[in-house]
Amino acid sequence: MSNLEPVHDPIQRNVRTWKQGLLTWLRGPKSLSHLVVVSTMFVLAVVVAGDIWTVERRLSEGAIEKSIEAPFYEVPDPLPIGSPGLLFRSEQLLSAPDGALEWRILYHSTDVQGQDILVSGVVVSPDKTAPANGRTIISWGHPTTGAARRCAPSLGIDPFDTIEGLRQLLDAGYVVVATDYSGMGAVGPDSYLIGVTEGNNVLDAARAARQIPQTESSNRLVLWGHSQGGQAVLFAGQSASAYAPELDLRGVAVAAPATDLGELLKSDIADVSGVTIGSYAFASYNAVYAGTPGTNLDTILTPQGVASTPRMAALCLIGQNAEIHKIATPLVGDYLIDDPAIKEPWATLLEANTPGSVRLTVPLFVAQGDADKLVHPDITKQFVQHERDIGTEVTFITIPDTSHGLIAIFALPKLLYWLAHLP
Repeated sequence: MSNLEPVHDPIQRNVRTWKQGLLTWLRGPKSLSHLVVVSTMFVLAVVVAGDIWTVERRLSEGAIEKSIEAPFYEVPDPLPIGSPGLLFRSEQLLSAPDGALEWRILYHSTDVQGQDILVSGVVVSPDKTAPANGRTIISWGHPTTGAARRCAPSLGIDPFDTIEGLRQLLDAGYVVVATDYSGMGAVGPDSYLIGVTEGNNVLDAARAARQIPQTESSNRLVLWGHSQGGQAVLFAGQSASAYAPELDLRGVAVAAPATDLGELLKSDIADVSGVTIGSYAFASYNAVYAGTPGTNLDTILTPQGVASTPRMAALCLIGQNAEIHKIATPLVGDYLIDDPAIKEPWATLLEANTPGSVRLTVPLFVAQGDADKLVHPDITKQFVQHERDIGTEVTFITIPDTSHGLIAIFALPKLLYWLAHLP
């Protein structure tokens, strides 16, 4: 018997029925691209059912903005020197959710090599008077959408449709900032599963948001991320006190985070999702760590994998998944020539980008679906136990019958309760 409250509104009832059918469908193994697309569809269904956002208005205005957005992302050469988090360029967008204001931003950050780079993203703020002590910032780390420039969430017609829980967070009074990560949107070094780069991008996005007066942001900060974004915000949480000491970090929240990267790649490589993730990761590491001997792709991939990886890495999960599947399917079982968790230097590089090397000094919220076929529940449980062993305060929830694509959405009620009770 369901413990959900009765739904009398016919639209809400239809969405509830659709959700239950979706849960049944998701119990079987699904590709990463299927899960991302279905998750987005579910969010849109909830939005329409609640009549909260004027979807037609936002999409039409978003289409106009997309048609003229290219100049915004241009990076000057040479790049003017700027401190991490310095806002380089911003523009207000018309396609914000009802009751909110939104900006596209370009800001300075730092990559794993210590280089000054520009990174793009979006900022969304409630359009109402802030409390006297200002608004808390939520800095969001998005799940995998791809690794190429055009896969950046801010480039979409709806540039915030991958921010899971955006409506609820705005209603709770938070300012939400979402980085694209380096190399996505604006030209920059690759960042896929490069923990330090992603973490810096997440923290510097919060710094940039504070420079937009209309957000009325305080220095209080919470980090929230899903999958790849979980790894990103965990790295941000580890380095926040040293890298961005002016920010008052209150907590870190993750849903199905990418933690043990060696195990993640080894476990997932047997299907098209694993091959896809592998292509993004190996292409990124090959570029970022080019100066490290042994990072040529032919040291870890089959000849077919070497030839196909650049083609897959150039494609996005949403909108190009059929092309990815066409390339990835023949590589299932014929992609790796060795175990990246053991083969050097890949093992050392993956370990360096695995979160958990230091204790988090703020509370950690972790949500995991027990039907997740991408980030396996056992890996997340091991991470949670590790964090507890080193002294991190952890709130851990497992949601039954929930897959990778929907865990962040289904965890929202518990997340919002946790956020409301942070010190």
